[in-house]
Amino acid sequence: MERHGVTQVLSRLSYISALGMMTRVNSQFEKTRKVSGPRSLQPSQWGMLCPSDTPEGEGCGLVKNLALMTHITTECSEEPILRLACNAGVEDVRILGGEEINHPANYIVFLNGNILGVTRQYKKLIKIFRMFRRRGLISAFISIYPNHNQRTVYICSDGGRLCRPYIIVEKGLPLVKQKHINELKRHLRKFQDFLNDGMIEYLDVNEENDSYIATVEADIDPYVTTHLEIEPFTILGVCAGLVPYPHHNQSPRNTYQCAMGKQAMGTIGYNQKNRIDSLMYNLVYPQCPMVKTRTIELTNFDKLPAGQNATVAVMSYSGYDIEDALILNRASIDRGYGRCLVYKNAKTTMKRYSNQTSDRILGPSRDATTGKVIKAHDILDTDGIASPGEMVENRQVLINKQMPPANVTPVAQGQIQQIEYKDVPVTYKGPVESYVEKVMVSSNADEACLIKMLLRQTRIPEIGDKFSSRHGQKGVTGLIVQQEDMPFNDRGICPDMIMNPHGFPSRMTVGKTIELLAGKAGLMEGKFHYGTAFGGSKVKDVCKELEKHGYNYQGKDIFYSGLTGEPLEAYIYSGPVYYQKLKHMVQDKMHARARGPRARRHLRCVRPPGQSLLVPRVSLVRAGRERRDAVRVQAALPGAGFNEHSAATYS
Repeated sequence: MERHGVTQVLSRLSYISALGMMTRVNSQFEKTRKVSGPRSLQPSQWGMLCPSDTPEGEGCGLVKNLALMTHITTECSEEPILRLACNAGVEDVRILGGEEINHPANYIVFLNGNILGVTRQYKKLIKIFRMFRRRGLISAFISIYPNHNQRTVYICSDGGRLCRPYIIVEKGLPLVKQKHINELKRHLRKFQDFLNDGMIEYLDVNEENDSYIATVEADIDPYVTTHLEIEPFTILGVCAGLVPYPHHNQSPRNTYQCAMGKQAMGTIGYNQKNRIDSLMYNLVYPQCPMVKTRTIELTNFDKLPAGQNATVAVMSYSGYDIEDALILNRASIDRGYGRCLVYKNAKTTMKRYSNQTSDRILGPSRDATTGKVIKAHDILDTDGIASPGEMVENRQVLINKQMPPANVTPVAQGQIQQIEYKDVPVTYKGPVESYVEKVMVSSNADEACLIKMLLRQTRIPEIGDKFSSRHGQKGVTGLIVQQEDMPFNDRGICPDMIMNPHGFPSRMTVGKTIELLAGKAGLMEGKFHYGTAFGGSKVKDVCKELEKHGYNYQGKDIFYSGLTGEPLEAYIYSGPVYYQKLKHMVQDKMHARARGPRARRHLRCVRPPGQSLLVPRVSLVRAGRERRDAVRVQAALPGAGFNEHSAATYS
């Protein structure tokens, strides 16, 4: 039987994409079937699987991600469980008759699906097992739970079960006290110590059904509560935990951010300068967000961030900000906002062949008349490999490699054979020049010489590049404006970015408006605010901090026009918002098709409106409705080099 997708290449696009991929859970259900049952969120998944982190499209609800504190069990030995069960009064089912087994007071005990025996004191058995588990005498991941309808007790020690930790509650009081939390803050106690001391235990989904769990301490019922949630925000996964104030957003927006957070550029690790990846994106000046969450600290996202704090003014400025388009400040770009490094590699292997020949590398070729190195080999060193630090242009040679012909016959030892080598150089292809970052000469598993070259491009934001906030609101750059033409407030602050206010009503991303307020107050106070799910800094407290520093409690400021200097008619909502630069850049999306010999095969005749003659039409790039309309609008502008007919014909 062939199985596909058993192994996958770990995505190193960003730190979060790697974490997200390592917590992914793939369902074996057929993705093409449009059935809602397996895709919907089940009550048993509470706290085990993230309710927000799932892809759009056919994989929706089938590809899931683990929640923050979920643990996947590994298989434990059954021998100590068997001994403990026998000592706790479980009788072997083989020595009992039918009447004894079917007695109403008897419970059948199962171990990993196999019948272990029968017990009359099932409560005592469960109590002994849980006591041993809390004292660390058996594995912390063994679960035991009764099923009263079937009169059975199930003991599980197999692998692949999802479980999560809970605080144990006894006599209406949680065993974890404030003194233990203080010891944890002073690094005198670790999480494992709580487990060893029997204050916290892991429960799987089945044992949760036999427990009474309180969400917060105020909900504890002294008579029935058995466990307490450690923190409510741990029901979310790694990606959803980065969103500030997610409980104020419309649900799909958090799902969109989980997908876009994996596409955000940032830093992938402390060793990123030593790696030679086939494709790597790095942000030049990554920043820690002004509004953090507890998940950000737990996952160390603040040490390997993927975004920058942009001062955003929520207003309409020209017609270039419609449909979520953003307007950027040219001076902010010059200061490094959104600047990124794109790394690509070029590699080749020097092979040895069975006819006693091998590939070779020659130095740069020279012009026969002038004696100068030819343009294509301009950056090559004497060993035929481009030097680190050299600028590479389109069609320039990186490695001057030559390969022998396949029909060479081996000759006797001592004889010299003239071989005509064929040029197979490794060349650079790209519209924009790159720089050679580093060159590595090594050998592979077959002991063949391996040459890898890392190429670097520095890119600044341009019209068409994609940005996104942490609330699933993506948009492309619609216009880049000089700072002197941008609006400014009464303190002289000019925004880095202008966002159209029509992006808020239908999306209902209230969390983004609160993030702006909290970030603005944090700048004044010199501290980070927290937007953790089901908690975080209160809007009332944030507004008081703004008033304390002379700002409007609503976050609005008086703005002046950069063109006329007059005050604008409305107050402008402005402040810092954490924006991510996504990997989708217009430079990688550009596509063109020239008319030439190949185009003649794909000629299609059309009859233009009002004409009787058939005109040959060249098949170019397939265009959707939006692209067609964009070309038509371009044709309607004064000074455009083509008319409506040509736009309709070739769009």
